[in-house]
Amino acid sequence: MKPEILALVPIYAPTLAELERRYTVHKLWTAKDPDALMRQVAGSITVVVTTGLAAYRRRHIEALPGLKLIACFGNPHGMPAEDRAAAAGRGIAVTNSPDEIRATVADLAMGLVLATMRRITEGDRFVRSGKWLNGPATPGRDLGGKTLGVIGLGGIGREIARRAEVFGMKVCYHGPRAKPDVAYSYHANLEEMARVSDCLLAMCPLTPQTRGIVDARVLAAVGPEGFFINMARGPVVDQQALIAALREKTIAGAGLDVYWDEPRVPTELLELENVALTPHHGSNTREIREERGRKVLANLEAYFAGKPVLYPVE
Repeated sequence: MKPEILALVPIYAPTLAELERRYTVHKLWTAKDPDALMRQVAGSITVVVTTGLAAYRRRHIEALPGLKLIACFGNPHGMPAEDRAAAAGRGIAVTNSPDEIRATVADLAMGLVLATMRRITEGDRFVRSGKWLNGPATPGRDLGGKTLGVIGLGGIGREIARRAEVFGMKVCYHGPRAKPDVAYSYHANLEEMARVSDCLLAMCPLTPQTRGIVDARVLAAVGPEGFFINMARGPVVDQQALIAALREKTIAGAGLDVYWDEPRVPTELLELENVALTPHHGSNTREIREERGRKVLANLEAYFAGKPVLYPVE
């Protein structure tokens, strides 16, 4: 008889297929009554599989008295303290699938800068709709000579900055403190940086300090000729302020890879022409997904063999 596991959310399809080959997989997201399913399998489940983004919650732990391992496809960043404490208090091992995504995310970030400033996605819709027959499209903006203001110059932020320089852009940054090992101009005041940036890009973690950091005042400072890109998390920007700025064209456009209530995207954004939208695609490449899948499978293989898991979350 194959061991039973509970998958909380969908994961990369080839990895899920391999899990189903090796184990009996109960899929919580397909259940009409998820709580009833958890009660049904509670006596036989020792392993939960989830994603780093969805992670796990205290209620899952409390509903599964035999739970020993939570295996994450990806890295469970930003977990609420009470949920982490619930797992730790029960001695439940939590694993991740560490990978190097800095270059991958930076590539997409630079792609959104290019797509937004050069109006690539807007142009695609323009051609498909037949509007080109009636006249030329709205011109985009050159990247060369423009200033990219990066909110959060961590590992990914630095990779984005390097790519921006290749396009001939000048780079400045904002964060809690200046970085002594970079030559880019530092702005302690975000509103001031937004004022000198042709494109403002968020790549910071979501914390109590960064929640809503891009507010109406910052967007006003970006101005009607400026652009905003969000590669961080949806709530770092004031949702209604951004929608209003795009609708009223008090900023020139935006490129968004993250949203406030994923995968639900506000209708107002879907209807606007001056915004490029991608589905939280930063690390969504086949190479990254396959690496994460191999590590999830390796963690489960080690656990069921009675060996230490390979990639524990410290």
